Amino acid sequence: MRWIYLLFAGFSEVGWAVGMKYTDGFRKIAPSVITVALMLASFGLLSMALKELPLSTAYAVWTGIGTVGTFLFGFFVLHEPATAWNGLCVAMIVCGIVGLKLLA
Repeated sequence: MRWIYLLFAGFSEVGWAVGMKYTDGFRKIAPSVITVALMLASFGLLSMALKELPLSTAYAVWTGIGTVGTFLFGFFVLHEPATAWNGLCVAMIVCGIVGLKLLA
């Protein structure tokens, strides 16, 4: 269950990072409320995962999911530019996340 909490914490992190793009500096109420709710969900789920997982592993996986997720959202949804180097770096992050999962 701890990895499920961590996975959803990571997805929530992607959600609030993306949500901040739409808050207009927290001037738009609905996106701001959703963003803050996702922040709280992300932190809450991370804290539940930390009850059983090592801090170093959980935090690295959590931020890795957030990094990869926001990169993919930016590329596919916002049509932000990406290079082969960007892709290679994201692939290395994914390899690190998988490695941490397999070794933890």
